[in-house]
Amino acid sequence: MPINALTERERERERSSHSHDLPILQKCTDAYKLWHSFLGDLPRLSRFTLGVKIDSLFTDTIELILLAGYASKPQKAALVAQASTKLDALKFFVQVAWELKVLDNKKYLRVSEPLTEVGKMLGGWRKQLQLPLESTGNQRDLETNRNR
Repeated sequence: MPINALTERERERERSSHSHDLPILQKCTDAYKLWHSFLGDLPRLSRFTLGVKIDSLFTDTIELILLAGYASKPQKAALVAQASTKLDALKFFVQVAWELKVLDNKKYLRVSEPLTEVGKMLGGWRKQLQLPLESTGNQRDLETNRNR
């Protein structure tokens, strides 16, 4: 069946099937959809400067999370770290938009709260990807260095 013949319900099911594998992807995508609904309300000058920057950081973060979800373990750690860095920049620019009164308090809170949750999820993912010291043989090296 050609893709354009899919019903709206089938398209939504197809879109959400990938994000069920990665709750963090769903959370970040939902935050982006919310941001996108606010983008048209921004003042023209800010929409095409700060708004575009925030939009780009959102899509970059989502892309990195998606890639990390399907990457091999050695690549996954680097992609999660990159996603975390992009997310930090995204949160910074969203805060700048709020400080410049481009986003009102309510919109700022509605966008920043899920971003904080995504940050916690990325932090947990990073921690999970770190190899335990015992399995790498570095525990002995660390103890030796501490005793020096």
